[in-house]
Amino acid sequence: MPSVFTHAAPALALAPAFAQRATPRRLWWLGVACAAAPDLDVLGLALGVPYGDALGHRGLFHSVPFAAAFAAAVTALAFPRVRPGFSRVRAWLYLFLATASHGLLDAFTDGGLGVALLSPFDERRFFAPFRPIAVSPLGAGAFLSTRGLAVLESELLWIWLPCALLGFALWRHAR
Repeated sequence: MPSVFTHAAPALALAPAFAQRATPRRLWWLGVACAAAPDLDVLGLALGVPYGDALGHRGLFHSVPFAAAFAAAVTALAFPRVRPGFSRVRAWLYLFLATASHGLLDAFTDGGLGVALLSPFDERRFFAPFRPIAVSPLGAGAFLSTRGLAVLESELLWIWLPCALLGFALWRHAR
């Protein structure tokens, strides 16, 4: 998996495409949180949930159906009332894409058991055909190692740079 802070990159890159004058700023913070949220499934490891289980790491919580349901719940909780000039459908779509980006990015990493992108409808785990992103070590201390720096370099090249270019292009288009 990419590091938790790198999962924010797609959410930040997509923000210009969804920004409107009446968009509350908290939507962007929610997008970043949604992009990282699927990794909360690592808590299951401490509770004895096996990695390869449907509720294990990169299982249900990394799937596209989960992203849709999670985005709907966050949208309903964060924006319970209709606001003039602000579309909750656009907010849902943004949060869905931010959440779904997590599992998709994980499929491009060079480690793990794959990602259950279609769970709960299909428990198979998938990898992308091209897997250039170095899998992130667990734990903050691991980033201070040579391997941690190699992971950060990989993430800068394969995630942050493309997301920065996408974000800039979307920002230019929105202007």
